[in-house]
Amino acid sequence: MELKIFFTIFAAVFIAELGDKTQLATMLFAADKEVSKWTVFAAASAALVVASAIGVLAGSMLSAYISERVLAYVAGTGFILIGAWTLYQA
Repeated sequence: MELKIFFTIFAAVFIAELGDKTQLATMLFAADKEVSKWTVFAAASAALVVASAIGVLAGSMLSAYISERVLAYVAGTGFILIGAWTLYQA
């Protein structure tokens, strides 16, 4: 495993998830006094692992047909459009 790539991916995903609706939903579940915090942690962690696995599989499959450069442009354009839409709605 290449540690530089590992930490780059870790930092990017960690920063992207901070304050995300996923984290907010997890905080709401954890705020319930009747629910085990370990159950919330385990369920949220498992959900993120499965979502990440889907992303890795989709990226692997798409890369067989589309170049990495095109995928980067499509992803970047998608993020810009989502940001613009969010600003428009505000």
